[in-house]
Amino acid sequence: MCQHVADARHAAAGGADGIVLVGSRDEGGLSPAPDLLRDVRRTVDIDVRPLVKLRAGYSTDGGEATRLKGLVADYRAGGADGMVLGFVNGRSEVDTEVLGLLLDGTDWPWTFHRGFDACLETDRAWRTVLTLPRLDGVVTAGSARDVEHGLDELIRLARSDPRIANLVQAGGDLQPEHVPWLARAGVRRFQIGSSARPGRSWKAYVDPGLVRSWRTLIDDEVDA
Repeated sequence: MCQHVADARHAAAGGADGIVLVGSRDEGGLSPAPDLLRDVRRTVDIDVRPLVKLRAGYSTDGGEATRLKGLVADYRAGGADGMVLGFVNGRSEVDTEVLGLLLDGTDWPWTFHRGFDACLETDRAWRTVLTLPRLDGVVTAGSARDVEHGLDELIRLARSDPRIANLVQAGGDLQPEHVPWLARAGVRRFQIGSSARPGRSWKAYVDPGLVRSWRTLIDDEVDA
């Protein structure tokens, strides 16, 4: 997760396949300004996806969805490769109505962010997202807390269905010791946040050396 041009440049230098761009870490992350997206796009040639989220929590409404749709159009015009979004309704289910509004008439790939872990019934949430168009990743810890608490669930899900294993992007205080277990279960994608920064501080820039160490670990385990 990157907040600045420098973050993006350092992530690319460390070997990251792509980045999630945010404007701030407030409220669990909020959308970046379109100008920041354009600056980052001019700086790196890896996959760049902005977070589409304007308020706290993981819900929205039809009025805000119209605003979000305009923001997405600005991101695409600025060179975004895809989007990071996801909404949960008042029943703690994947909000297919809002997602339908945002995805209608579009052609870009997208990632469902950690809001997925706010869904009450995990198996039902997976059945729902497997039907959504152009979804190519789901950031999940397997629990509403972190990967440490959701590791067994992630392993169960990945082993239960190769489509799920292909979509899982394990993230949420991911630790190095989690990677071998997940890789053996078929998980191939991982998202790191504060662990890419010195002292795990969001006030520090992404460190290319830390990114490279994660890149090496993941490649070694996935290829084993």
